[in-house]
Amino acid sequence: MSKARILVAPSPVVIDDTNLSRAWARLLLQILDGAGTEIAPLILSLSGFAQNGTACEAPAVRQALDLLLKRKGRNVVEDVAFTIFPQRLWEMSRGDRTRLFALYRETFPRWQAMNRKANGRGLYFERMVMYGRGPCDGNQLEWILSQFNSRTGVRRSMLQATTFDPGRDHVASAQLGFPCLQQVSFEPAETGLVTNAFYATQQIYDKAYGNYLGLAHLGAFMAREMGMSLARLNVMVGIAKLERITKSDTDFAPLVAAARALVSPITVPVPRAPISAATAGATL
Repeated sequence: MSKARILVAPSPVVIDDTNLSRAWARLLLQILDGAGTEIAPLILSLSGFAQNGTACEAPAVRQALDLLLKRKGRNVVEDVAFTIFPQRLWEMSRGDRTRLFALYRETFPRWQAMNRKANGRGLYFERMVMYGRGPCDGNQLEWILSQFNSRTGVRRSMLQATTFDPGRDHVASAQLGFPCLQQVSFEPAETGLVTNAFYATQQIYDKAYGNYLGLAHLGAFMAREMGMSLARLNVMVGIAKLERITKSDTDFAPLVAAARALVSPITVPVPRAPISAATAGATL
């Protein structure tokens, strides 16, 4: 009798970094340099945020990615990030979250109408603050913040917001672009706020960088409103996949070069020992 073949699920790929651009570049290069076009599962963890929650980035990679996204007719990084957290509206609100939520409710129909094909089923921030049911008129973020700030000892399982809704999202369509992000949770720790996000699938090329930036913005907002700093962002992805572009696409070259330059360690030349006068004329 032959031994039965034992199949083992792949170990998770873990990327832990203090720079958002470098973390994404490492993810991209792992796909480009490996076999296939998927990583399953992926755990990407970011730290090193500034005091105001700003994520550390490398302009060369961000700019190269935005140029490629524009060339291919895709949304740039900032537009993808906006679907998770409307940073521009937050800046306009000048630290007033009630104003932020009101502005978003007023302007959401406009954002949705700008790309009805992509946004017809909603946006992630819309699901978090306009879920359609639940306390605070479906504003899950306001519920979390109001409960956390109203008393001590709030159970940690309360500090989570969902974007997936079986009533709307369990449909039999062959392709469904939204929602891939299922849930976000917030964990107050001694070092600050830890934000956790859970994706069923994630598109590495045209969405992942913007996803991470938007989640960092969301985490910074929640940390500020909870009276702490953003310490870490953890993103768990069931399947991270390279789609809508091929590994061999020649337009990839500038972005790949910028990614490799960022990820590759800088080689510092080792100075040669000085030659003494006694051995200066010696030959081997």
